[in-house]
Amino acid sequence: MAETSYQEQSSPPEPPRSERGERLHPLTPLARGWRIIAVLLAVLGQQALVQRNVTYLGLMLAAAIPFAAGYAFLSWVYTRYRIEADELRIDSGVLFRQTRHVRLDRLQAVDVVRPLVARLLGLAELRLEVAGGRSTEGQLAYLSEAKAQRLRAELLARAAGIAPDTPEAPERVLAKVPLGALLVSMLLSLGTIAAVGFAVLLVVVAVVLREAGLLFALVPELAGLAGAWFRHFSTYFDFTVAESPDGLRLRHGLLSHRSQTVPPGRIQAVRLVQPFLWRRLGWVKLEVNVAGYGVGERDQYEEHTLLPVAPVVLAHAVLARVLPDVDLRAIPLRGVPRRARWRRPVGWRVLACGANDQVFVARRGWLRHEFDIIPHVKIQSVRLSQGPWERRLRLVTLHLDSTPGPVHVTAGHRDEIEARQLVEEQAARARTARRAAGPDRWMKPRT
Repeated sequence: MAETSYQEQSSPPEPPRSERGERLHPLTPLARGWRIIAVLLAVLGQQALVQRNVTYLGLMLAAAIPFAAGYAFLSWVYTRYRIEADELRIDSGVLFRQTRHVRLDRLQAVDVVRPLVARLLGLAELRLEVAGGRSTEGQLAYLSEAKAQRLRAELLARAAGIAPDTPEAPERVLAKVPLGALLVSMLLSLGTIAAVGFAVLLVVVAVVLREAGLLFALVPELAGLAGAWFRHFSTYFDFTVAESPDGLRLRHGLLSHRSQTVPPGRIQAVRLVQPFLWRRLGWVKLEVNVAGYGVGERDQYEEHTLLPVAPVVLAHAVLARVLPDVDLRAIPLRGVPRRARWRRPVGWRVLACGANDQVFVARRGWLRHEFDIIPHVKIQSVRLSQGPWERRLRLVTLHLDSTPGPVHVTAGHRDEIEARQLVEEQAARARTARRAAGPDRWMKPRT
């Protein structure tokens, strides 16, 4: 419809819908509004129990629910997104407007997350991580599942510098965690064994002393253990690792399903973990530091897990995809001097480190074996630390710093002279590797 002469003179013409950006899915207010209502219900329910007034709860909910629904609707109305030349722009905010510009050339990861309520409604959330960010830089919650996948493919294509309409690359499944292995790994954790041992001890004491009241102490312990079990099981349920030109694709989750891509070149350090009770089964766990994923944000544990449990042969096969041409078992490791036993009486024989032309490796742990691997090209700094006791024993701890994550590469209790030589060697290797390394790309060219 044509605008009046007064409107044309008083205000600028409204931009086309494509220039203003697109809105999220119309069901977004329903998918997000229930959280506000749940919080209000919990707070008001507590007040109603204290005052013992059910009518008060009903009246407050009658006023709060329309407010929550209205706020969720306005939030949807004022949230728009659009892809510009080299960035994704997200406009949001009801009372205070906020505009985020996510640079595609700094894009590190684009994950598709589907919480339970969103899955029931056929929706998905897109999370974007950028280099240098300590938290998720951009979120689009919620889109339809099909649109989220299409937008993710377009963003990855633009970040790789190829045609935006390039379809998503095919994949090949490398590993899938069986349900039985996941359950057994939970049962064989030290936390589970300690909790079961405490429960047995408490039952024995209660029977000997004939004090049945002692058994009530098991209630919070069993509740906490059940909660930890369920969170772990729900997070890593149906864990699948697949390989594609984009990188390694990880899919997992029972209630909240997550599709994550670990792109080539973005993995900064790797840790191979083997708990004591997993050794007879030959199982290990793989953790990684990924550029763009900070520490302390939500879902940090699942973001940094490459394999929650797998046979050691399979783990090495996946590790070979992350670090090509690196055979961890072929790298010679050097132990620490014998005087290190005074600093670490238990497990000093396990401490060792070594390097080849591609990576540096550090080993530690007596009950829980850990192998930390960091490529020379990913080393951000090399430093030494020495406490008073180490100084007296002429020992030094070597630190090789990476991006934030669970992997902290350290070679503990080395001889002073050897440690200083290692610092010079690793600094030189890091400089050489950075000069020889090409730019990190999201994808290989597709044919």
